[in-house]
Amino acid sequence: MIHKRKYGIAVLAGDGIGEEVMREGVKALRAVERRLEGVRFDLAGHPAGAGEFLRHGDPLPEPTFQACREADAVLLGAMGLPGVRWPDGTEMAPQLDLRERLDLYLGLRPVKLLHQEHTPLKGYRAAQIDLLMIRENTEGLFSSRLQKVPPDAAEVRDELLVSRHHSERLFRDAFEQARSRRRKVTLVDKSNVLPSMAFFRRIFDEVSQSYPDITAERVYVDAAALYLIQRPHTFDVIVTENMFGDILSDLAAGLVGGMGMAPSADIGAKHAVFQPAHGSAPDIAGQGIANPVAMILSAAMMLDWLGEADGAAMLRRAVERALADPANRTRDLGGDLSTETMGDRILSQLPA
Repeated sequence: MIHKRKYGIAVLAGDGIGEEVMREGVKALRAVERRLEGVRFDLAGHPAGAGEFLRHGDPLPEPTFQACREADAVLLGAMGLPGVRWPDGTEMAPQLDLRERLDLYLGLRPVKLLHQEHTPLKGYRAAQIDLLMIRENTEGLFSSRLQKVPPDAAEVRDELLVSRHHSERLFRDAFEQARSRRRKVTLVDKSNVLPSMAFFRRIFDEVSQSYPDITAERVYVDAAALYLIQRPHTFDVIVTENMFGDILSDLAAGLVGGMGMAPSADIGAKHAVFQPAHGSAPDIAGQGIANPVAMILSAAMMLDWLGEADGAAMLRRAVERALADPANRTRDLGGDLSTETMGDRILSQLPA
């Protein structure tokens, strides 16, 4: 975490609805800027994404990457388009390239119910679902994603990589996060089947010994999927492997209103990227109906990381106050507000 008063922010709007929600994220930062004396944001836009590949042949141009590396933080909209793929059939994912090249190993995905009408589960009220999914971002089953596969291959194998160094730092951060929450960490793995996961659990057990004040529990990934539906209120911090985290964080987002309510942060020792966890949603792009809440909450996470906790709290309170009114809903939440109107209603809840 850094703390100063003038911040250089690399802005990567990306593809699809990325540009639409990014406009609301930028408006939110400018609104905070006006309310925090001495704070200034230098917001510089840079091209990246599948659209940039179609225009110029590179989804993450080197000048864009260098700008991200030099910035105090990166704010990202959404990346990728289903129809724009590499020859091996995989989608272009410059957001994954940023995680790996900047060593953004710590994936934070907070999941919090803000209104009881947002959840498909019965009997849950606001804040009764409040958990933090922590995903290892640079290893796991994603570790071999850049392998070259011959087009005539008879078989293809992916490798699930777990290293001691990456796992130890991940678990330490998970326990530290729990200290500012409800002091419980749940490891999600598949250690009953996979040797890599047994190794993962062994490292977790070792690290947990340094945190006697934190409750540590262990759950297999299939059981975790069940328990997230049956009793999500029992989870505080969940820490897991890359692919498991990718899947479970989307499931958890569905418990609180969907991907439009799911902010995220990818954090390393020196760099950090903040983005809504949703994709580019090309089916609704250009219609002005995307939910900007995840983008605005991601901007709040960025403010926390920059050391501007007052600004972060200001944005979160504005979101909570706006969503307390059932009239403030975009289409994904059962309403009819546009992206811009929803953003304006949130910002209207900021202090004068």
